[in-house]
Amino acid sequence: MAPRTKTILIGGAAAIFLWWILPGWLAALLILGVIAIPAAAYLMLDPSQKRRLRDQGRRRLGP
Repeated sequence: MAPRTKTILIGGAAAIFLWWILPGWLAALLILGVIAIPAAAYLMLDPSQKRRLRDQGRRRLGP
């Protein structure tokens, strides 16, 4: 299983667990915070910074 797939599955399991343990509004707030903060940070990058970030990810995959 790919590392990214494992991360997604663990995140989904954690979200379901949080939803079950915490009150619904608090779980929704935590889950949206985990998704919304990195997404907002990515959207605030310059085009050159986004390009550098994409290139860095491609370098990790190999030539």
